[in-house]
Amino acid sequence: MHSRPSLRGIKSFIRYQSLASVGGVIVLLFLLTGLLAPWVAPYDPTRVSVRETLEPPGQRHLLGTDNLGRDMLSRIMYGARLSLTLAVAGVGTGTLIGVTLGILAGWYRRLETAIMRIMDVVLCFPGIIIAMTIIAILGSGVENVIIAIAISRIPQFARLTHGLTLSVREKDFVEAAISMGASGRRIMSRHILPNIMAPIMVQISLMIPGAIMTLAGLSFLGLGVVPPTPEWGSMLQNSLQWSRLAPHVMVLPGLALMLVVFGFNTFGDGLRDALDPWVSKGRGRG
Repeated sequence: MHSRPSLRGIKSFIRYQSLASVGGVIVLLFLLTGLLAPWVAPYDPTRVSVRETLEPPGQRHLLGTDNLGRDMLSRIMYGARLSLTLAVAGVGTGTLIGVTLGILAGWYRRLETAIMRIMDVVLCFPGIIIAMTIIAILGSGVENVIIAIAISRIPQFARLTHGLTLSVREKDFVEAAISMGASGRRIMSRHILPNIMAPIMVQISLMIPGAIMTLAGLSFLGLGVVPPTPEWGSMLQNSLQWSRLAPHVMVLPGLALMLVVFGFNTFGDGLRDALDPWVSKGRGRG
């Protein structure tokens, strides 16, 4: 029953958001690459071979090898798996906490000032500085990287959700629920949250590339994922001293990072435009 509207919506998105559709395909390819890396990667990404160091792309190693003879294709595949997993986990955690704080601040006026002023203070600092500070306190490691990414993203989601909650709480259906004696918890979960999820989903799609860049920056500085675990930022840092002898060791992870960020950004922009009622109305008139 619902397959036709869904298919129609997808066709409309592809028609009007061609660049975003390309971005979506790129994102999908990287997601599949990361998901299937243990099965499709040609080599163990940590396998060292001193006889095959800095080999250029060829038949045996399609994307060449690094300074320790490790297969670059395998390391980029596993790097996609790790980068996307940590970025999604960090942004997801930040979304959960930020949305909760934003709804509470928007519904309970006595909490609004305290919560939003704290968020404003955190927003005064760049996300990478917050992440570096947290890593410096907690130490490097996968779990701490997720915590750092999450905390640096909480204020953006809290502010967005706070504004949306203030708008939705004035709607007639919310006032009707209040008049029927519904509790604040029920109103927030059943009436407010479902009506603000679309902008939040768009925000998530636009936050993930920033989280990937934060992760790469931390690893590049030696504060993120610990080698020899394959991660694009640490691969770029390791390639600095070998880039003249073998440019592919720097170009390939940088290209992967650029493509995935481009894919998420263009897809997120297209998703935002598709969910914007004013844009949709303009297209309908055209």
